[in-house]
Amino acid sequence: MSGFVDECGLNVRGGDGGAGAVAVRREAHVALGGPDGGDGGKGGDIWLYADHNVASLLAFRDHPHRRADDGTHGSGKKRHGRQGEDLEVAVPVGTVVLDRDGSVLADLNVNGVRWLAAEGGRGGRGNARFLSNKRRAPAFAEQGEPGDEHWLRLELKLMADVAIVGMPNVGKSTLISRVSAAKPKIADYPFTTLEPNLGVVRRDGSELVMADIPGLIEGASEGRGLGHRFLRHIERARALLVLVDLGPDALLPPAEQVEVLLRELGQYRPELLERPRVVAGSRADLVPVEDRPPQEEGERELDVSAVTGEQLDQLVGLLFTAVRGARRAEEAVTEIVIHRPAPEGIQVERGDDGAFIVLGKEARRAVALSDLGDAGALAHSQGRLKALGVDKALARAGARPGDKVVIGELEFDYQEEGADLGPRRRTSRERLDRHDAIRGYETGRKRRSGS
Repeated sequence: MSGFVDECGLNVRGGDGGAGAVAVRREAHVALGGPDGGDGGKGGDIWLYADHNVASLLAFRDHPHRRADDGTHGSGKKRHGRQGEDLEVAVPVGTVVLDRDGSVLADLNVNGVRWLAAEGGRGGRGNARFLSNKRRAPAFAEQGEPGDEHWLRLELKLMADVAIVGMPNVGKSTLISRVSAAKPKIADYPFTTLEPNLGVVRRDGSELVMADIPGLIEGASEGRGLGHRFLRHIERARALLVLVDLGPDALLPPAEQVEVLLRELGQYRPELLERPRVVAGSRADLVPVEDRPPQEEGERELDVSAVTGEQLDQLVGLLFTAVRGARRAEEAVTEIVIHRPAPEGIQVERGDDGAFIVLGKEARRAVALSDLGDAGALAHSQGRLKALGVDKALARAGARPGDKVVIGELEFDYQEEGADLGPRRRTSRERLDRHDAIRGYETGRKRRSGS
């Protein structure tokens, strides 16, 4: 089974936040000491980072799921929950991250750069955080927020100085095995190379990375064969080595091979034709010098043989010259390339069953309370939703009294003057009883403090 994987799916899920606690301070000689529930801990984040020690995406082929630690719940005495640990996932340098629709989210093209793939859920606030002059005994807390979950697609584009481009069976693998320490599979039949091979070529204290790209065929730019997969690895190369077959069994004359290869490159990415390139004839040992086509045909600069070593030194020299020029022309890359999505905000969509679905983290947080049957919790949620403009957004979306509205895991019926966010509204008698209880608690506290 192949040890090189250049595209895969990845499921990432941040850790869930811990729930806030509902607690009342209880100490000797202190009755009803006030709310002191602690906050829940934040869930861990998932980060992707580019690591030059990782060669391919093989680690994700059979194990595509990554999840960060959850935060722990808060507790009494204002003790906050522990934050979940972040998870850092190494990917090869040159990995492009896409969403399920194919939009590019990040390009991890520099060693060490990091990208936040899934954010951990925020920890819920304990009831101590809801204490106010109007709310002296809050009996509710926030639930922990679930971590973000995404299905991503990873595509690897090799970071090489030179990409060897040629038709199948023109000697690319043999060449890279002679000028570097790479040991690719070599055989005398087409498509021996089914995955890219990298080799490091050293000369006079300098080095360059050469990629042996699997053979291209006519129509590769349109996806024939595995054209798109192979062509992707050419995109980042600083220079191109175009190899043409001089052997007697070549499918096309050398000049026509160059024409086909450059046409496929141009149709795939026109800017590839602007890269420095060296055109060389391959397998020169099979054809006497006097029988070779003139070098001026098809831009051919020299003829080489990986078997006899003919003009390999000259070829390596030309490649180093082309790469040095390209390196000098490059602007230094100092940061990760990220395509950031627009802020989420509040959105209203219509479900298949006709329900109005309110999307947005802030809206979900507004109803993620431990007890929405509590009058204080209900009032708090309604106030936050109104401040976020959810009522107006629902009205603009065409909601009518009695329509079902969904926010997170909560369902309720829409009302013109606002939304009934609890399973039911408390009766006036229940609200009065609670008001009297709070007043009794306040009165008792004042009497004790004045005695």
